[in-house]
Parts: sequence; structure tokens; C-alpha cells
Amino acid sequence: MTFASDNCGPAHPRIIEALARANDGYAASYGADDLMAQTRARLREIFEAPEAMVHLVATGTAANALALATLAQPWQTIYCTPLAHINCDECQAPEFYTGGCKLSLVGEADKMTPDALSTAIAEAGHGNVHVAQPGPVSLTQVTEMGRLYTLEDLQALSGVAAAHGLPVHLDGARFANALVALGCTPAEMTWKAGIDAVSFGGTKNGCLGVEAVIVFNPTHAWEFELRRKRAGHLFSKHRFLSAQMLAYLADDLWLDMARAANARAARLAEGLRSLPDCAFLAEPEANMIFATLPRATHQRLNAAGAPYGLRAGQLDGADPAEPLSMRLVCDWSVSEAAIDSFVDAARF
Repeated sequence: MTFASDNCGPAHPRIIEALARANDGYAASYGADDLMAQTRARLREIFEAPEAMVHLVATGTAANALALATLAQPWQTIYCTPLAHINCDECQAPEFYTGGCKLSLVGEADKMTPDALSTAIAEAGHGNVHVAQPGPVSLTQVTEMGRLYTLEDLQALSGVAAAHGLPVHLDGARFANALVALGCTPAEMTWKAGIDAVSFGGTKNGCLGVEAVIVFNPTHAWEFELRRKRAGHLFSKHRFLSAQMLAYLADDLWLDMARAANARAARLAEGLRSLPDCAFLAEPEANMIFATLPRATHQRLNAAGAPYGLRAGQLDGADPAEPLSMRLVCDWSVSEAAIDSFVDAARF
């Protein structure tokens, strides 16, 4: 009954098997391995972008920060939402790797609107040497509250950015979960919607630790390579990143795992709806659920050994009926039995 994070789940056996195969013998280092050539070709095929820049790093923070550093100038500001991972969970890595970009927060939570973005850009000090200049827009898909930008949403936001000559970055830590939920293609959710660069997540969806940075304008490729090396994120034994990503993409494993995680989250949401005291903070749209339950229910779940994220309030408190908010995340490996056991423990 572990719903703390999809980071907590196991890597898929096929990923581990691929690593074992890659460990046989010798291979070129620093990304010159044959597996990386195959990975690059496969990602370009999946994204329908034969000229795209494709590079691998080991963490989502590195992917986001290096992608944004490649798109931004140090004197610019990056537009994101208040709950964006780059604002709340990356210890100012984007500011560090960009050489000093600031973050401008748009909207009030996990999603921004075209109107809010237009206003934020309009209020910037265009041409005023004393203030930060407008820079990239960074969107998160799936958002930090488990919601989705529709293709129309992405197109509208990208249109605002394009009107001001600004690039758009997509934080796709849960890219696959969003893709299968929307029923679209990778190209439709990225460059066809006006996205310039994407952090394509693997770690949260069954990999051991690998993310791809895909930039659709290949003129940025050399700069990204220099930034990755300078930042200490170019692996010498790079084949072990390549092997993960190639196995992840093979036979649509990445999509199968995302579908499984989303389906389990839907089952969990259905079970929670049957509880009289459960209230959802956002409608679940992928593999994350944000909701409230009474303190007494949380205490019962804790006693049953169910790890998950308590977002606000204390487990110990005087009022057993006080609603406390939580985050539940399903990964590819969560069983239906575990979900049913969790709901039963919450009910009784």
C-alpha cells in the first residue's frame, strides 16, 4: 500500500535486464556508445522530429535546469507557476545553471492561463536595462496537482509566448502519464503545440534513473553539450543511461507502464469517492491524487502501514475529524489488491 511517490517504486525488470546486457564487454564512453545512437534515432522517430537534439542525463532537476539554461539568457526571467517543480523542488538549480535567471510566477497554483501569461509578460520591463527581461515559459505536464494541460491549452500558451518571441519548455517528468491520458502523440503534445524543448521523464515511470532532454531546434545542441559537461552531468559510462532509455522505449514499455499507473490511480480515486468524508482538491487526471480525509482516517491508514504524502496538518492532533490533505501517487507496479486494501483500511 505504498502511494508516497512513483519515485519509490521499483524499476521494471526489463530495464534491469537491459542494464545487465549493457554491462557485457566494452563500449565507447561519454555518449558515443551504439546504444545512444539507437536511443537518439528512436526518440526522433517517436517525436516525428528527425533533426531534434537528444541528450540524456540522470535526474529531472538536471534535465530541467540544463534545458532552461540552453533556452535562456542570464538577464532574463523564466515564467512558471507557483507550484512548478523548478520553483518549489529544485533548490534554485534553474537559477544556478542559467547564471542568474529569476523566476516569475504566473497564476495561483499548478496551471497558468494564456491571459495570466500575457499579463505577466506585458508587465515585464521590455527594454528597461534595470530589470529582468522576458525569457522562456516553463510548463509542467502532468502538473504538480495531477492535472493536465489539454492540447488546446498548450497551443494557446505557446501562442502567447511565440507572440513575444519567447521559447517554451515542457517539464515532462510524467510525460508518458499525460500522453496516454490525453490519447495524443508525442509530437502533438510538444512541437506541434509550440513546445521548443521537453524534459522527457523516465525515472518516475519505471526506469532506474534516466531523463532525456529533447530540443526541437538542433542549433542548440552544441551549447547543451557544453553546459552538460560543465555542470558535471555527462556520464563517462553513458551506455548505462542509454540502455535504460532504449529498453524503456522498446515495444511501448513506457506507454504500458504509464497506462498501468493511470489505471491504478483511477481505481484508487473510485474507491476514495465511496468514502463519505473524502474530498478531492483537484480532479484526478493521471496517476496522482490530491484529497482530504479526517485525521482519524489518516491515523488508521498510518497504523496499517500505508506510506503516502501528508501535505498539510499533523497526524497527531486533538480533533479526529479535522480534514488533512494528502498526495497519493500510483506507479506501474501498484497492484489492485493494494489499492483495495488501502480503501478498506480507510473505510474501517
